Amino acid sequence: MNSILCLDIGSGTQDALLYRPGIPLENCPKFVLPAPARMVAARIAELTKRGAPLHLHGRNMGGGFFKAVKAHLAAGLAVSAHPRAALALTDDPPSLERHGIFLSDRCPAGHVAVHQADYDPAFWQGLLAQAGLEPPDLVLACAQDHGHHPGQSSRIGRFRLWQGALERTSGRLEDMLYAVPPAEFTRLAEVHDATGGGPVMDTGPAAALGALFDPEVRSSSEEEGALIVNMGNSHILGLLVYQGRLFGVFEHHTGMLPPDELVRHLERFRAGEHIHEEVFSSGGHGSAVRALPSTFRATYVIGPRRADIPGLKAVHPAPGGDMMLTGCFGLLAAWKHTRGEAQAG
Repeated sequence: MNSILCLDIGSGTQDALLYRPGIPLENCPKFVLPAPARMVAARIAELTKRGAPLHLHGRNMGGGFFKAVKAHLAAGLAVSAHPRAALALTDDPPSLERHGIFLSDRCPAGHVAVHQADYDPAFWQGLLAQAGLEPPDLVLACAQDHGHHPGQSSRIGRFRLWQGALERTSGRLEDMLYAVPPAEFTRLAEVHDATGGGPVMDTGPAAALGALFDPEVRSSSEEEGALIVNMGNSHILGLLVYQGRLFGVFEHHTGMLPPDELVRHLERFRAGEHIHEEVFSSGGHGSAVRALPSTFRATYVIGPRRADIPGLKAVHPAPGGDMMLTGCFGLLAAWKHTRGEAQAG
C-alpha cells in the first residue's frame, strides 16, 4: 500500500495525515483545514448576503452550520432541504418545518443548491493534485457521531453508545475502529460510503489512541492509568485509559461550564465518582466509570481548546510531533492493530 489518508473531521477543523509507509511521520504531508461544516456555513452566509433562497442536498454530516441556516431564515430567505441532507440538522426531518425549513427531493426553482458532505472525494483529489500528491489507496476517517435516536435527546443516545463500549469485555480502544459502522452511527455510515468503504471511528477513541503515540502518555497509561482529555472546538471528552483499555468516559460541551467547575467535574470523574446526573443536568452528555484498577493520577490534555482549562494540572503532549494530528495518529494505530502490526510512530 502506497499511502493512507487519515482524516479527523471536527467542528472547527478537519485534520489530515497522508501516511506513506517507510517515511518518517515528520516527513508525511499534513493538513489542518476548515471543517466541512464551516465551509457549508460560509457558503450559506454568502447566499444570505446575496439574498438568494437555498436548497441543502447531499449527505448527512456534522451539523455545525445550523446557525448559518437560522440566520438565513431570519433574513427572510427561504430554505429547503433534501430529507437525507436534513439529517445533519435533526433526527426528525419533518420537525424542521417549525423552523421554516421545508423538505423537497428536488431543488425548487429559484433556490441555489448547497452541497453538504463530511468527505468529498473531488475536494481531496483536487487538493492532493495541487500539492503534487497521488490519491491515497485507503481513507481512514473519524468524526463525532451522536447516532440516530428519534424521539429522545441525542445527548442520551450518544452516551448510551459510550456505556455500551464500557460494558464490552475487552474495552480496547482499537476495537472501536469499524470496518462497517454499527447501524446507530448514521454520520459515520455516510463517511464510510463516501470514502469507498474505508474503516471509520468516533473521534473520542481515535484521539485517546493518538495521545498514546507520545511515549510519556503511553508509559503512564500502562503503569498507573491516565486521564486523557480532548478539548475540542465543540465537545470536551475525558477518557480513563489503563493498559490500552477504557475505564471511564466523561463528555460535555466546550465553553458551557466555567473552567473551575469543569476541573471539579474532571477530578471527581478521575476518582471514579458517579456524577452522571450532574453532568447531564448542566448540559453535558454524561459520565460513566467501571471499577477502577489503578489511580489514574496523570492527566494529559489535547485538542485545539486545551488552553481553556488552566486550573487543571496536566501535561500538554504533542503526539507524533503535532497535537492537531492526534486523531489521525489514533486512526493509524487502530488500523495497524487490526492488521497485527506494531504501532506506527
